[in-house]
Amino acid sequence: MSRTQLRAQLRQARQALTFQQQQLASQRLLKVLLNRPEFLKAKHIAVYLANDGEINPLKIIEAAWEMNKHCYLPVLHPIYHNRLWFLRYRPKTKLAPNRFNILEPTVRTERLKSAWAMDLVLLPLVGFDQYGGRLGMGGGFYDRTFEFIVKNPLKPRPNLVGLAHECQQVDKLPTASWDIPLAGIASDSNYYIAR
Repeated sequence: MSRTQLRAQLRQARQALTFQQQQLASQRLLKVLLNRPEFLKAKHIAVYLANDGEINPLKIIEAAWEMNKHCYLPVLHPIYHNRLWFLRYRPKTKLAPNRFNILEPTVRTERLKSAWAMDLVLLPLVGFDQYGGRLGMGGGFYDRTFEFIVKNPLKPRPNLVGLAHECQQVDKLPTASWDIPLAGIASDSNYYIAR
C-alpha cells in the first residue's frame, strides 16, 4: 500500500471515532504521558491543537500549565517554506485559523522559541509504527523543521514524541529519506519507545 493510500485509510479511521471515544482517548493519553520522564522533566513543550480527528492533547496542555511548564504551538513560518516556528501558548492566547484552517496564535510578538530549544515536542501524526516511524499529513512541515536532528547531531535536540490513537498503528511504515524518526509514540493505551 502506498503512503497516500495508507494516509487516507488511517485518517478515515481516526475521523470515524465518536466524540465520546475521542474524549476517553484524550484522558487515557494524559495518563500515559504523566508516567513518562520525558514529559515530567520537560520545561518547554511544543504541542498542537487537534484537527482532522487527531488525538486531542488539550488535557496535556492543561496539566502542563498546572505544572508550571511552558507550552508552545506551531505556527507556519512566514518566510521559510513548509517550516514551523513555535509561539508561547497560554490560556488567554488569541488564536486564528491559518491557511490550512488550523488554529494558531495570532500575536507574533509572543515569545518565539526555536525548534532546537524545545525540551519535548508532541507531534500529531496520521500513522506510526513501533520503530519510531511517523506518517504525517504529507506537507513535510515537521520533517523540515527538525531536519537538524539528522544533519547536525551535535546541536541541542528535543525529544520528539508522536501522539496517536492506538488505531493509527501499523506494522511497518514505508519511510522516505527525509522522514525524521521519533524517540517515542504515546497512544491512548501505550507508550512505544522507538527501536
